[in-house]
Amino acid sequence: MPISTSALKLWDRPPHTAAKHSLLRTYLGAWFPIIAKFNRRVIYYDAFAGPGQYASGEPGSPLIALDTLINHNYFAKMSDTEFIFLFNEKDPACSENLSKIIKAMKEPGRSWPTNVKVSVESKTFIEVTSSMLDGLDERKARLAPTFAFVDPVGVKATPMSILARLTDYPKGELLVYFAHEAVTRFCGAGNIDEALTDLFGTDEYKDASLLNGMQRSQYVHDLYKRQLHETCKFPYIQSFAMYDHRGKRLYDLFYCTRELIGLDRMKGAMWKIAPSGDFSFRDRFANQEVIFSQSIDTNPLQIHLLQHFAGQAVTIEAIVDHVIAATPYASSHVKRSTLAKMQTAGQITSPNQKKKNSYPDGTIVVFPPT
Repeated sequence: MPISTSALKLWDRPPHTAAKHSLLRTYLGAWFPIIAKFNRRVIYYDAFAGPGQYASGEPGSPLIALDTLINHNYFAKMSDTEFIFLFNEKDPACSENLSKIIKAMKEPGRSWPTNVKVSVESKTFIEVTSSMLDGLDERKARLAPTFAFVDPVGVKATPMSILARLTDYPKGELLVYFAHEAVTRFCGAGNIDEALTDLFGTDEYKDASLLNGMQRSQYVHDLYKRQLHETCKFPYIQSFAMYDHRGKRLYDLFYCTRELIGLDRMKGAMWKIAPSGDFSFRDRFANQEVIFSQSIDTNPLQIHLLQHFAGQAVTIEAIVDHVIAATPYASSHVKRSTLAKMQTAGQITSPNQKKKNSYPDGTIVVFPPT
């Protein structure tokens, strides 16, 4: 049953939000055990946490993150790591509702893990983030490995300069909302230029006013991605587009990391939601049978590998790393779905392979010259 306050009216969860939550749950299910294996303290920061639930009782992103960790099959093996959950929600009624839910989860008689700490704040994203980082700077300390989920509504709350400061740590990761529809609509209007300049960290978005249609849409997407690369220093970024029931592109999610393994796991999560491989979700396809083939089309990847590695003998590790970093595909698409088909067709060979169509670590793959 939803917990509510007198000042709060919960809202329905649209399909694209459910898809976003599925993406978050799948990725965190992979991220928690990987990051805990090498770190004694980990932070999950939900900067726009909401009330914790929707009108029909579906859990919000804070509860999804907690549930993913606490009910993880490997949670017992992560007992040496302290998990810090920082939930921030500016709206007082939403923050109060979330706090009540968290308090109920920790009531006497319920088992709550001692290595999981939860804090709920009710300030702006800028205030909470700046205060946290200012405190670290004063102590000359560094932020623990952090996954920051920055999911506001609109364009005014997430300056690029704050994102850069938050993620200025080797093991900082970011999943950030980009208001694609609003930015595309207002980038030439001149009435929210200050907010857009903060959002991008540059005023180059104004050039989008010279473009129309898909060119304009692609320009603002690519500019934001470039700024995340250059200002936040993320080498690996993957975006995912969300469309409403009318087919309008509402927003993009940008996943940013410095680790290939993180990029690979997030791509795997995105392919799960968008099996067509176009990295997008459309509300009109929700609650329908998947209309795409369950068999991933790797023909574009096969062609790419033949061209990229033409005339070379390379290890399977190098192939997998290249696929993750430079193509839309994930590591799970490389061996059986791609290389095995290429070998069966006589397109590739291996001088040290013990079993045909099998590619354990150290396997060398030979690509013919063009």
